[in-house]
Amino acid sequence: MLRLVVDHSGKERRVAGLYLITDQGERLVPRVREALASGGIALLQYRDKARTYEERLALGSDLKHLCAEFQVQFIVNDDLELALALDADGLHLGQEDGDPAAARAALGPKKLIGISTHSIEEALAAQDAGADYIGFGSLYPTQSKEVEHLQSPEALAELREKIQIPIVAIGGITRDNGCAVIDAGADSIAVISAVLSARSPGLAATELSLLFNRTMTQPRGAVLTIAGSDSGGGAGIQADLKTITLLGSYGASAITALTAQNTRGVTGIHSSPPAFLAEQIDAVLSDIPIDVVKIGMLSSPENAEIVADKLTAYEMRMVVLDPVMSAKGGVALLEDEALSVLKKRLVPLSYLVTPNIPEAEALTGLTITDSAGMELAARALHLMGAKHVLVKGGHLTEGVVTDILFDGSGFTRFSAPRVLTRNTHGTGCTLASAIATNLAQGEPLPSAILRAKLFVTRAIKFSQPLGKGHGPVNHFLAARDQGE
Repeated sequence: MLRLVVDHSGKERRVAGLYLITDQGERLVPRVREALASGGIALLQYRDKARTYEERLALGSDLKHLCAEFQVQFIVNDDLELALALDADGLHLGQEDGDPAAARAALGPKKLIGISTHSIEEALAAQDAGADYIGFGSLYPTQSKEVEHLQSPEALAELREKIQIPIVAIGGITRDNGCAVIDAGADSIAVISAVLSARSPGLAATELSLLFNRTMTQPRGAVLTIAGSDSGGGAGIQADLKTITLLGSYGASAITALTAQNTRGVTGIHSSPPAFLAEQIDAVLSDIPIDVVKIGMLSSPENAEIVADKLTAYEMRMVVLDPVMSAKGGVALLEDEALSVLKKRLVPLSYLVTPNIPEAEALTGLTITDSAGMELAARALHLMGAKHVLVKGGHLTEGVVTDILFDGSGFTRFSAPRVLTRNTHGTGCTLASAIATNLAQGEPLPSAILRAKLFVTRAIKFSQPLGKGHGPVNHFLAARDQGE
């Protein structure tokens, strides 16, 4: 949703967040609808140099109605006549595409006027001309147009110190390079193909809009963990909430099962009644703005179905699924019938699935003995519908623990030295929760995984004997060490 920011002079600044610019592709309205439905778009700019005026008027009207439906501001690019005819919320002008003073006189004081700039001098001139915001770029090479003026996050940071109005950064910005632009001081990032050319425009918009959480004060972002309770405190809901809180986000929970558990193992399991699990999830998602959902132990097939139903009903796109199947001592935490629900309904709803090797084998039917087998399993889970798959390599006997991420097109490896200790209770829960937390705080997925991997490695390193079995990892010292 649109964020309202107040600058140092007290003037309301109405441009912040994700700024979507339309492309020239087919099925524009359905793709824009999916992007706006994500809730992550702040402004939509209708840019069209190809169609006739009548066609632009009809298509612009459709887009304006979408913006009204999703409470997104509607900006017309370069065409003052069209902006007036559509009663757009604003007009964006290129350096040679119109007079800002004439546009202000025609549109009135309440409409937004933006101006594209390619240097600090042009930006200052646009501010002096009365622009409400400036576009600045290109920050990176882009396929949408030939780049004549390539800027950088460093140049943006220099501009931020000299200009008072909002800055919309544009040009080649993606999920993975957007953080540097936001950190440099951009109020907004403008994208085209990064959203509208994506397989799922809604998911792409969500990924990009979450990057702005990095500018929030702590707690940054909110995570709902749906998992079982560990009475010993080392894993499950307890490990999740420790991780989420110590890493600086807000944690909410819905408990799928109670376990009687300590460092030696699980002695009893009591699944939550499905209706009560549903009530817990409804209570959270109907009230608290959750950025990421993390799923752990589900216990029963009925509870797995409830979780799938609720994720669908609330259109949760950022879901980290840790397919917990057994406790450290080997006790089953997922009933056999629930595995089918996990595969058919929850894997396809997941942004990221984080199985260890036995879990990946159970989900795919493959036998995994090396990294090649991990890659095959990751591909198989992606074909089952997971957007991203992280197969964890801790069960292999190598001296280095390597987890493998598959994003549908390529593999990324995350490695860390193996820590020789038996005190590893809660590692899987901690890793998945740390990834979810990092995502909620505005880290793109590769960075979120890397930070989580480092965190859980420290948590294992600092683990201390507790109880008579497999002791828990040390969340507190791992978080403190990260902050030092």
